[in-house]
Amino acid sequence: MEGTATGKSVAEQLADVSGALSADRIPVAVRARVEELLIDVAGLCIAARHAEYIHALMAGVDHGGSCSALGHGGGFSAEDAAMINGTAAHGEDFDDTFEGGPVHSGAVIVPAVLAACERFGRNGRAALIGMVAGTETLCRLSLVIPKAIHQAGFHPTSVLGAMASTLAVSAALGLNRKQTVDALGIAGSMAGGIIEYLAEGAWTKRLHAGWAARIGLHAARIGQQGFLGPRTVLEGTHGLFNGFARSAAGNYDAVTRDFGREWRMLSLTFKPYATGTMNQPYIDCALRLARKGFAADDVAAVLCETAEGYVHRLWEPLAAKHRPANDYAAKFSAPFNIAVAFVTGGAGLEAFSEKTVRDPRILALASKVHYVVDPDNPYPKAFTGHIKMTLKNGRVFEERQPHIRGGVHEPLARADIERKFRSNVAWGGWTDQRADQFLRFVKTAFDGKLDVAAFRG
Repeated sequence: MEGTATGKSVAEQLADVSGALSADRIPVAVRARVEELLIDVAGLCIAARHAEYIHALMAGVDHGGSCSALGHGGGFSAEDAAMINGTAAHGEDFDDTFEGGPVHSGAVIVPAVLAACERFGRNGRAALIGMVAGTETLCRLSLVIPKAIHQAGFHPTSVLGAMASTLAVSAALGLNRKQTVDALGIAGSMAGGIIEYLAEGAWTKRLHAGWAARIGLHAARIGQQGFLGPRTVLEGTHGLFNGFARSAAGNYDAVTRDFGREWRMLSLTFKPYATGTMNQPYIDCALRLARKGFAADDVAAVLCETAEGYVHRLWEPLAAKHRPANDYAAKFSAPFNIAVAFVTGGAGLEAFSEKTVRDPRILALASKVHYVVDPDNPYPKAFTGHIKMTLKNGRVFEERQPHIRGGVHEPLARADIERKFRSNVAWGGWTDQRADQFLRFVKTAFDGKLDVAAFRG
């Protein structure tokens, strides 16, 4: 498929609609959503700043530069700062998600735009335009061929995030139409992200958001200098979707139709639990069951209805999901998530540790959890949960969750997101005063000078 019914390629249409954005005409609700993303991403960066995977990543880059990795002293290149912040924000799978994809926007777009603006002295208004353009684009790209990228063995946040971060940086830097189209074309050859991390809980998924953020800096800067990229990078016969979704036949109108008038990003979900998106409704069910008055030892069997699209990520191979290899693998095990929530009464950062993945009470309950595919499950339009627990005395308890909390059906209020931020930065070692300082910064971050260097330490 070369081009679209309009005669313009999808990349050209994206360049046009993003180029038409004005900070003065961004709706109040959309600006508020960007502020919430900034708060959420910053909190997650601080929460992960002492994690082993962040230390390893930082040891692998050159220090010294003009850009900030939140919570860390010194400076970095723009590309490295974007990568570190993006990896930290996505590292604990506690970041926002878009149900139609699913994709994670904040961990890709916010770090890319912050780094670009810091490096090139762009102000908060430019950052707002960049974050709006990139976040909205990432949500919309995920609707072209839903589920197909995951089914092909790739991580949609990584693949599509590379394109969206490139558009975000291009918009923030004020690139013209041709430069933006070239940048998007270049990004298509940089995108990637396989999901083999599922096998043993490797750290590479954590890197996907950071790498996509980094690509945005590289591609935009190269495109700005006149390096030619393919105009039909998204929909072409050999384009991004054909390569990563195994088909170029998609709903490309979803990318640009009513862009700037209808806002998909207002449907973003802010996670209440520090784990994979699809596990969230199951945790709600498990917590309600835990309040029924019986203990894990009383349970004889657990059966869950699930979506076919969940199986290769949350349920199989089932033996490995019953006993996750490590704390990160545990985040992608529905049996473990159900068990840890039931036994401990929560699923925050502390629920996923080397201690919990060896806890015999949790593993015993996890081993009893099995699944059946519900052919009518609405995924990916909605994320649902279901648990039926049969006790040793024959009694049966059952819970269902028709949607993910924190999303459009049951959103978290700004106060909830700020409480999550405070909890996360406390986990990472910030004081209440430091948290207050950042929350004050967010209120005016998109009005004038954008200064994140104050939050390096």
